[in-house]
Amino acid sequence: MRGWMGAVALATAVTAGSAGPAAAQTVSVLTPYLSAVATGEMVKTFKADAERHGWTVSVVDTAGDFGALASRVEDVVNARTGAIVLVSINPAQIQDQVGKAAAAGIPVFAIDGAAGPGVTLNVTSDNHALGKTMTDHLFGRLGGKGTIVRFFHSAHPGVHQREIALDEALQAAPGIRQVADHYVQVPGQIDDSRNAMEAMLAANPAPGAIDAVWAAWDEPGIGALLALQAAGRGDIVIAGIDGNPQAIDLIRQCTPFIATVRQNFAEMATITAGQMAKVFAGGKPDAAELYAPGTLVTRDSLGVTCP
Repeated sequence: MRGWMGAVALATAVTAGSAGPAAAQTVSVLTPYLSAVATGEMVKTFKADAERHGWTVSVVDTAGDFGALASRVEDVVNARTGAIVLVSINPAQIQDQVGKAAAAGIPVFAIDGAAGPGVTLNVTSDNHALGKTMTDHLFGRLGGKGTIVRFFHSAHPGVHQREIALDEALQAAPGIRQVADHYVQVPGQIDDSRNAMEAMLAANPAPGAIDAVWAAWDEPGIGALLALQAAGRGDIVIAGIDGNPQAIDLIRQCTPFIATVRQNFAEMATITAGQMAKVFAGGKPDAAELYAPGTLVTRDSLGVTCP
């Protein structure tokens, strides 16, 4: 399945580090996850920042199809794009294509991805810290005792770091037990998670059989909430990560969605554009990986008092 947003720019560009003004550059932004709210925010912010630099930007979305993603990366390498930006993926998943870009002298930037061979810079959050912050809050809400279900997606390197934080917390908290988990399908993560939560409730119908939902990012938590609301289950709490505006509204509305950790996605994109300008000018990024800080969002932080 292939989804598209915009056409691939096939204009010839001056490659990074070569003579010529930065404003002459073309930049190719590629992702398989544009339907995700956070990914869309990063792409929109980067595109606006890049255009302020005078760069020509194209955006390609392959709607979860990594084979198409690899093919489109090869297309922009062959077209001599000035730089490649991969959003919300681990570049190692298309390592051959990343290697071809590097061999052609085309810098590859990752936003919310991972550092690795051929990657000039990855800008992300400290995802292990995000996972620990959310998990500590959720386990505290449970008083150190209870049962959870996990919604995860290990293909994303940042999400996987959050899962590692959960595994460490479970080892350190013997009073909390995981009773089910679900690998979330993307795209379609809200509907997929709603269906999975319905199945979990059917398999664990008794009150107290599930006390909480640990969602590796907000959209699975939103899907789980829809299932809980349909079942009339207000006794199961949910926590997620990303600071999705809908999740924050649900926290403010006193639903069972009690917390998220807001990532600064706009700042990630802006950092990337600033570092790219340095590379286009013949310099190097400040580091191989840079972090934007995250913030825990709860009813208390929003100043909300619930009945």
